Amino acid sequence: MDELRKVQRTPSGTFFVCLPKAWALRYGLERRSVVSVSETSEGKLLVDPEYNATPAPRAVTLQAGPYLNREIIGKYLLGFDVLRVEAKDGISFEISETVKTAVSRLIGLEIVEEDYSAMVLQCLLEPSKFPPEKNLRRGYAIAAGMHRDGLNALIGGDLHLAKGIMARDDEVNRQYFLLVRILRTIIQNPSLSESLGVRPIDCLDYRLAGSLVEAIGDECVQIAAKAVELKGTKLSKELKKALVNLHSCCFEAHEKAVKAFIAGEIGVAEEVRDLRRSVDQAFVGIEKMTKEQSIDVVPHILTVASLLKQIYEHSVDIADLVMPKKE
Repeated sequence: MDELRKVQRTPSGTFFVCLPKAWALRYGLERRSVVSVSETSEGKLLVDPEYNATPAPRAVTLQAGPYLNREIIGKYLLGFDVLRVEAKDGISFEISETVKTAVSRLIGLEIVEEDYSAMVLQCLLEPSKFPPEKNLRRGYAIAAGMHRDGLNALIGGDLHLAKGIMARDDEVNRQYFLLVRILRTIIQNPSLSESLGVRPIDCLDYRLAGSLVEAIGDECVQIAAKAVELKGTKLSKELKKALVNLHSCCFEAHEKAVKAFIAGEIGVAEEVRDLRRSVDQAFVGIEKMTKEQSIDVVPHILTVASLLKQIYEHSVDIADLVMPKKE
């Protein structure tokens, strides 16, 4: 609960506020103790009693069970640095493989110790080196490449390229997990928030933008899956052109949306909404053309068109998060 305290002033003109007694005792402060006082970009003062102390790594012990994979990911997302996995009857091959699979999905998490009864995992990342903007850009770059290659695989009947897209989805997920971890760390650490220039309220928007980018990656995987199911079936020249047209509109939309979100450009965000008419027209055109296609091809093409349109909707959602940058 917040406490209200009166600002006082000495005869010499110095302003001061008394620190809460319970808080001072909790952190072992005494007469002549030194604390750090820093001002945030919003004009608030942060009083840090442990400014010169290295934060102890957050550790947790997990008991091996049926949901071990989810528990490891969950603790990673919550910002824990050291995860000790124990098993009553020893670390079996199955438990070891579960741990290794979870570790492979999480950036910076490594197995640092392993014996008969336990495995110790540690996150070796320094949060200040991974600003959310950089992480979001990386995840988007991968998803955008998947989008571009997905349509090329469909139109060109390139099954090898399509399967490669599915493999890249794991990296998009890894980037998203890392983003969530960093954002939660920022919320719990005001000094990190200041050093990275990301306010706690900004973390909400970054989290949603990151999830939408991750969803775009998932849709690209589904497009690639349809390319595999079509098994190189040749499409008409007109249908290819229509698909390329829809793809171009949707690609432009998410490219502008992410750019607008990072730069805080309202005008660019509005351009994303302005593309809706072009997207709808391209989608209707594909629906009409499928009537002339083989019955075996129609469901796949309509699914791809719907997935592309859904990517556009995700782009609109990202654009709606755009707020102008403060000077």
